[in-house]
Amino acid sequence: MPAGPRNTEPSRRRRSGFVAPQDPALQLQHLAHTTARLAAAETMAEITDVVVSQVAEAIQAAVSTLMLREGDELVLVGTYGVRAGVQSAFGRFPVADANPASEAARTGAAVVLGASDDIGGRYPSIASWMPPGRSLICLPLHAGGPAVGVIGLTFDEDWIPGTGELDFLTAFADSCAQAIRRVRATQQAAEQARRLTFMADASAELASSLDYRTTLSNVAALAVPSLADWCAVSMRGDGRDNGDAALTTLAVAHVDPAKVAWAWELEKRYPPDASAPTGTANVVRTGRSELYRDITDEMLVAAARDAEHLRLARELDLRSAITVALSARGRTLGAITLLRTRSSPPYDEADLAFAEDLGRRAGVAVDNALLYQQTEHVAAQLQRAVLPADLGDLPGWDVATHYRPGGQAEVGGDFFDAVQLDGGPLAIFIGDVMGHGIPAAAAMAQMRASIRALLCVDAEPSVVVATLDDMFRTLAMEGLVTLAYAVLDTESSQLRMVNAGHYPPLIVRSDGRTLFARTVSQ
Repeated sequence: MPAGPRNTEPSRRRRSGFVAPQDPALQLQHLAHTTARLAAAETMAEITDVVVSQVAEAIQAAVSTLMLREGDELVLVGTYGVRAGVQSAFGRFPVADANPASEAARTGAAVVLGASDDIGGRYPSIASWMPPGRSLICLPLHAGGPAVGVIGLTFDEDWIPGTGELDFLTAFADSCAQAIRRVRATQQAAEQARRLTFMADASAELASSLDYRTTLSNVAALAVPSLADWCAVSMRGDGRDNGDAALTTLAVAHVDPAKVAWAWELEKRYPPDASAPTGTANVVRTGRSELYRDITDEMLVAAARDAEHLRLARELDLRSAITVALSARGRTLGAITLLRTRSSPPYDEADLAFAEDLGRRAGVAVDNALLYQQTEHVAAQLQRAVLPADLGDLPGWDVATHYRPGGQAEVGGDFFDAVQLDGGPLAIFIGDVMGHGIPAAAAMAQMRASIRALLCVDAEPSVVVATLDDMFRTLAMEGLVTLAYAVLDTESSQLRMVNAGHYPPLIVRSDGRTLFARTVSQ
């Protein structure tokens, strides 16, 4: 589509306040002044102020607008002098649309329209919004590269700029484009630094504990407000990839701490539906991420389960969403959902890639925690199977036991037993195999069985311990084992004991006095 009529002569109507092309000194002075303001701008808000208010006043434009390109759309980010309804009608529209701003963005050339031009015929969508007798200029912001946006200027009088004046406006548009690129580059660098800091903190958190529920809750809290205004983490019911297992929400975080309880209540009233074709359920089922740049009301209506659910969803003022899988070793264990409200920028492909990286790291941490829990469960079962749950009936003896693993390890190599010997004496022993987990539990079972076998041959403490030493040497057994072994004889009122590196047993007398048991030297 042509860019519209361009007048190669001076402007048809001289306007006070606008620099005439015949005065190059004043033109350069004005350009330098506005360019300096753009060069000093550090935020998009400052650039917008220069474009929509200061320039409009300088050239006496009735209306000034700034539209920035987001993907295949132009988004209205700043206005000056617009009528009611324009913001909602043209807040966001495709670059492919038939309107002057979209044409300027597509072609990279200024679109200039006078009152005598057939605006309604060329651009029907804006005909009702364009008062009679006005002219319109749309300037692409490209500065030698793809257009990053468009400046729109409307004049009460049918004013068409001449060659010099249009060159001046084009130079200003180029300066604006350069300022936008500079600010965006600065923001991207700051965003990248923020993401690196977040990922370092999240990775440290994921590696800090094998309690994945607590860890995921802490990661969700880190994500808000750094990555999202609202974050939810869901897992399959048993943490494994098993089809359409029910989804469980493990963590919820909200940018407003007062709304966290409300967010939990919403999750409770409307839990994730494992059979839903989109959203968390679909991501967990397929392992494929979902990105919603702009959440429309039609989407909310389609996802709502009832009228109350729709009302609550609308109150959230959601703008954009990302859901990524918690994945590890080819399995999908759950999903992380990040949500932003209208007060935050929409998510883009870079945000999606970053969230997917977080999902992979979190998935590996969850998988490691599940593997650890499985290993500990097997070791605990082995330990429970080997350690005596009940020492049985020991005539003449009143025996009680209590066992609780110490430290952070759930399963260790501790063992104990009590065996009544022929004639009434009682052989008791307690020991510890170095290490934790299945290897320690297996070695503990071997030691307990060996001691029970040896005391059946000769229960004398020194003999049992000496024979165990011979067994270690003969079989080249590695590892450390501590053992306290004793025989209690009521007839002789003696306690015969050997302590092989274990904590000394404590004897409690009937009057409450305590003393450590003395050992028999070898």
